[in-house]
Amino acid sequence: MHLWKHAEKWGAPPSDTAVTLGEGGTPLVRSVRIGPALGLKNLWFKCEGSNPTGSYKDRFAASAISHLRNRGFRACLGTSSGNTGAALAAYCARAGMPCYLAIVEGAPEGKLRQMAAYGAKLFRIRNFGVSPSVSGEVMAGLGGLAAELKAGYEISAFTFSPLGMAGVQTLAFEVADTLGGGPLQVFSPAGAGGLTLAVARGFSAWGSAAHVHCVQPEGNDTIATPLREGSAKARAVQSKTQISGLQVGSVLDGDSVVAACRASGGPGYVVDDETVWAWQARMAREEGIFSEPAGAVALAGAAQALRRGEIAPDDPVVCLVTGSGFKDERSLIRMTGAEGTPLVDNFAAFSAAVRQGLG
Repeated sequence: MHLWKHAEKWGAPPSDTAVTLGEGGTPLVRSVRIGPALGLKNLWFKCEGSNPTGSYKDRFAASAISHLRNRGFRACLGTSSGNTGAALAAYCARAGMPCYLAIVEGAPEGKLRQMAAYGAKLFRIRNFGVSPSVSGEVMAGLGGLAAELKAGYEISAFTFSPLGMAGVQTLAFEVADTLGGGPLQVFSPAGAGGLTLAVARGFSAWGSAAHVHCVQPEGNDTIATPLREGSAKARAVQSKTQISGLQVGSVLDGDSVVAACRASGGPGYVVDDETVWAWQARMAREEGIFSEPAGAVALAGAAQALRRGEIAPDDPVVCLVTGSGFKDERSLIRMTGAEGTPLVDNFAAFSAAVRQGLG
């Protein structure tokens, strides 16, 4: 059980209440084409799509649901834009615990169907994930409803679920354990910032020197620009990005992310959606890494950092690839085109097409 290997470092619940599907221990893959093309000699991808439900949120859910079971809660309430919901739904199914999820309005259909497949009850809420006031109302209300019903509630942010988010620190443990304690340049995508904060805290707990860089879509710039400009506070915005999973305009963990990244020596980066989609396609076609759009945000930030001269060609650079490309069908259509796979009449037609393609 990879997540539980260093249980003493992240405050894991007792092993007899652990709810696990074999999460953690994900590949750390060295770049073979994009790194050399950019001029980065030591570019690595931490590929979280190999977790049981296809994203790093399984680290959160394994810890969160284990703690709920240990504390005797009878059900789980949660919020999600996609990956959190899928993870909570799966681990609740494993624990035999009912799961009810408040979903952001723009969540991709593929992620919703994955949640439903595990038996969770889903409800999309209008303007949730877009409007900071609506998002705040949902998150605040969830705690009161959970207390009334004697249920647990899990939101993937330290502000609401510190016990669950502690499990995400294991991602940093694995990177540090593989690459050693030397100075690393770690690029993390951020919506509300929970992943970035967990990784920064994880490297600190491990005793590893890592500069943690926060990368956000320009349509959800709550943390990155305040971090770069020297502010101590994140800011709420009306989220306009189309990058699923990063559509969180509320501050949540933002202030803590600003402090943690600044202490690590990592600045903030803002990238546009079109650039993210372009890197998503390149990761698939040049590295064989099938990522959701949010998982390409870190690479977009690393490329920008290199152009700015804020990382060096020889630096060990790690990009966090948060989840599988299967998570977002809309981005796949954008990448591959809306037309289906062509149907040819016979092998001769196939052979002719291959010969033409290879010249």
